[in-house]
Amino acid sequence: MNEIKLDKGLSLEKVKEISNIKEEPKWMCDFRVKSYNEFVKKEYPKFGPRINIDFDNITYYRKVDSKIHNKWDTVDKNIKKTFDDIGLIEQEKTYLDGLGVQYDSESIYHNMIKELEEKNIIFLDTDTALKKYPDLFKKYFGTLVKYDENKFTSLNGAVWSGGTFIYIPPHTKLDRPLQSYFRINTKDMGQFERTLIIVDEDSELHYIEGCTAPTYTTDSLHAAVVEIFVGKNAKCRYTTIQNWSSNVYNLVTKRAIVDEGGLMEWIDGNIGSKVNMKYPSCILKGDYSKGNCISVAIAGNNQEQDTGAKMIHLGKNTESSIIAKSIARNGGNATYRGIVSIEKDAINSVANIKCDTIILDENSKSDTVPTNICKNESSTIQHEATVSKLNEENLFYLMSRGIDEEKAIELSIIGFIEDFTGELPLEYAVELNNLLKNNFKKLCKKN
Repeated sequence: MNEIKLDKGLSLEKVKEISNIKEEPKWMCDFRVKSYNEFVKKEYPKFGPRINIDFDNITYYRKVDSKIHNKWDTVDKNIKKTFDDIGLIEQEKTYLDGLGVQYDSESIYHNMIKELEEKNIIFLDTDTALKKYPDLFKKYFGTLVKYDENKFTSLNGAVWSGGTFIYIPPHTKLDRPLQSYFRINTKDMGQFERTLIIVDEDSELHYIEGCTAPTYTTDSLHAAVVEIFVGKNAKCRYTTIQNWSSNVYNLVTKRAIVDEGGLMEWIDGNIGSKVNMKYPSCILKGDYSKGNCISVAIAGNNQEQDTGAKMIHLGKNTESSIIAKSIARNGGNATYRGIVSIEKDAINSVANIKCDTIILDENSKSDTVPTNICKNESSTIQHEATVSKLNEENLFYLMSRGIDEEKAIELSIIGFIEDFTGELPLEYAVELNNLLKNNFKKLCKKN
């Protein structure tokens, strides 16, 4: 195992050094340089939670191994122990085929099931894809999320490393999800993966990612970019369960563009992080295209979950749905922030937004900040939002059946987020429920 770790802080020289370490083509180095130049000029977003990051105290690149393993038994024992300790491998032993694992800046494990090779599916870490499929990579990279959109897309463009690249050929379907797991394991670490997914005409993909980090006394940063291209009559589902620790700033840009008759689904779970700003987006370009987002956000002590979705209707007869569930406890702040825009030519289109929040104590808060725009008379937008405490009648009923108060609250919360868990594969729904149960004592704590 040959480790490479750059000193803390960011400069133009370090950006070039990252590109040099990765042995990238000149066009990618040039992309990093112009991204860095934008990053130093950009200010923080004008909306959302207050962000206070000491960029000079972040490590921007750490490579713990000189190779990407395709057999878990050959991965360094200390790294394996990290994943054993958090239960990943125990949960995923049956599913290690078709799985990628990133540890800090680089992928350390990647394996493909035989089915992918037989169907000519490309499933690689993003760095390897750049080398093996340069023309396909360059055709799509950075075309949907621009490097100069905001401070954090610029930062990602400058220092991106790792991530997932998937290409599904036309008329191709998979019987199981593809999966990646991202781990920040180093104090003051930044992780900046770049994910690029192309689902070609009449094909289907379900991709699942999980994210964790240990807790340190100083802050870490996760600023990823995801670009997804959904072809004609194709379908893509992107499922995330992020459980970053309470010292991580999670500032992510996720966007999909959907062609005629296509469907993009975001299933987005947000449990951890100090500050989370994430708004999965669909650009419904083609006629009869659809976009859905189902999300859950849990905000605890010193946590700000600023989440939501964006749906941009361009094609005729397009449909979108946003279901956002939030829980705030122990002084947490759970905010829905979204944009739905039905453009002038997107006639006969329909958008539905439903935001529900449960607040568990007097010190927590929740806001709904929607922007809904309809530019033609044949389309409709419906928005519904509720903020409430746990239903006392339901709790009383459960307790009258011999269930103690803590368990009754647990069952009520699981029922509240059923829209989300119902969309997960069984093993992930069980894992999420177990994760929530481990935190229910905190969730149920009364101030």
